[in-house]
Amino acid sequence: MAITVSQPTGGRLLVQKIADYRLHLAAAEAYLAAAPPIATLADLKAHPIVGYIPDMIFDKELDYLAPLGLPRVALASTSAAVQVQLLRAGAGVGMVHAFALPSAPELLPVLPDAINLTRSFYLVRHQDDRRSERMQRFASALSQGMRAALGAVTPRRIAR
Repeated sequence: MAITVSQPTGGRLLVQKIADYRLHLAAAEAYLAAAPPIATLADLKAHPIVGYIPDMIFDKELDYLAPLGLPRVALASTSAAVQVQLLRAGAGVGMVHAFALPSAPELLPVLPDAINLTRSFYLVRHQDDRRSERMQRFASALSQGMRAALGAVTPRRIAR
């Protein structure tokens, strides 16, 4: 059983969409106060970008920055949690899962009207799991729990 951000295309798998989630460009409030203002997407070129290691992005759904014209990253990690910690420490600007923002109150969304991404989580398991009532119950509980947690995310104040 796995949770993925894209649907697999092969194999004897059961694939169930769990829920959509949002991503926002964000930075620490202290960083934003000391850095040049960000009013447009072009302004981001003057800021250090935090993101995934470009050569290690294994799924196109995780390539958040290249479509925005920001293929370079100043600080990179394959871990979204590490990226959030870098942003909390004031290392620059980067994409953050909306569900991570309540745990990082010093982070503020940046350019929310221009940059607001939606992705999806999928539960992937082998077709043989369908025969196991225990696995069916677990999959259902996991999906319901994730939907509830993602639905509990509240809007944040916006950096201007």
